Amino acid sequence: MADLGVAEYPGAIQLHTEAEIRENLEKVVFDRIIEALTRPARNPSVASDHEKPQQIVFRGTLDEVNKLFYEKGWTDGLAIIPPSVEKVEEFLDYVDRSPDEEIAILPQANLRATPRNIAANAVMAGCRPEFMALLIAAVEAIAEPDFQLMSLGSTGCKTPWLLVNGPIVKQLGIEYGVAARSRGPNPAIGRAFGLIVNNIAGFRPGETWMGTWGYYLPFVLAEDEDACDAIGWEPYHVEHGFGRGSSVVTARTTAYWGGQGMPGGWPARHPTAPVAPSPRSILEVACKHQARNTITELSLKFGQRNMAAMLLTPPTAKILANGGYSKRDVAEYLWQNTRITAREEDDLLQAFKGDGPTVHDLVEEGLLPKWFDVGPEETIPVLAGADLLDVVVCGDAHRDKVMSLWCNYNRPVSKEIRLPAGWDTLTKG
Repeated sequence: MADLGVAEYPGAIQLHTEAEIRENLEKVVFDRIIEALTRPARNPSVASDHEKPQQIVFRGTLDEVNKLFYEKGWTDGLAIIPPSVEKVEEFLDYVDRSPDEEIAILPQANLRATPRNIAANAVMAGCRPEFMALLIAAVEAIAEPDFQLMSLGSTGCKTPWLLVNGPIVKQLGIEYGVAARSRGPNPAIGRAFGLIVNNIAGFRPGETWMGTWGYYLPFVLAEDEDACDAIGWEPYHVEHGFGRGSSVVTARTTAYWGGQGMPGGWPARHPTAPVAPSPRSILEVACKHQARNTITELSLKFGQRNMAAMLLTPPTAKILANGGYSKRDVAEYLWQNTRITAREEDDLLQAFKGDGPTVHDLVEEGLLPKWFDVGPEETIPVLAGADLLDVVVCGDAHRDKVMSLWCNYNRPVSKEIRLPAGWDTLTKG
């Protein structure tokens, strides 16, 4: 099937009239189907690269290696560290598994993720060997059906990211304070995660990863568990059933867009700064921010297949905790008070897709609870349930910021990071 022909519809079908669609199907698509079915088959593309895991595919200078990897689509466009046999073997010393053991099969390429090819991508990204256990757990997380990895191919500029909790945060020096996404080992781990998505899962920008305006690189954050402890809040992994001493990675996504069709996500929207030192003022600002960063016509249409993470800096979280709010209280408040009228939501659903459903239709289909079926001027939440929203404490310990990262299609998946034998010795120094 490697040489399967493709017949591509020309242009943006969503903006074409029925007559244009019919003409394109008759004059373009059908002809291309016939051509693809009748042309001589080419030699199958090289699939053997994946069948010989220890194969040396190239020898050359650093510049020559980077040129080849770039041309093959094996990079994110930036220079890489060549994954030599020796370097990959060094990383495999930090894994208690056979180098070619199947960790998961990742769609959409449906290739086997193994310690060896995970290590190769980690080397390329500039990681340290001790990051391997975290990356293997991240692969296990995105392979779970609930994460719905296939949805990354959406045109909505969806970027996966990782949240890390537990003792491994300090053991590896993963950042959770000011500029956390951009400091310490976080950029290298995030880049390795992105290369795994590119090279093993097969999501390549402009080919199978179809974000209309592209992506920013996958990133990594840790939670500030010291700040959580100080205010009496449970860290994320404990909230979700893991032991306090467990190290856990959670795979999540965020979209490079936001509410009511406006650009959103991390790079396009500034975090909001609530300036009044009262819980209610912070929550009201957070609700407005959540509304701006959620596309409600998609959020409600996809029901439980959504996720939102509200990032709170430690001072902001402290004010809320001192006001008697737990993390779940904050999530419940945001859900109940980030609202839109049923008429506005119906208008958005119709604008998004001319013959789209109404809120009533979504209730009838079982995508929304029955109590969402209200009068046109009554309000409904922009998320289908409070359990879709998580609260994470991180960021600058001296700033008053809140930031919402929302995405549809996916659900967060957490996996415990299984550390190799002799971990303390391996990470010493």
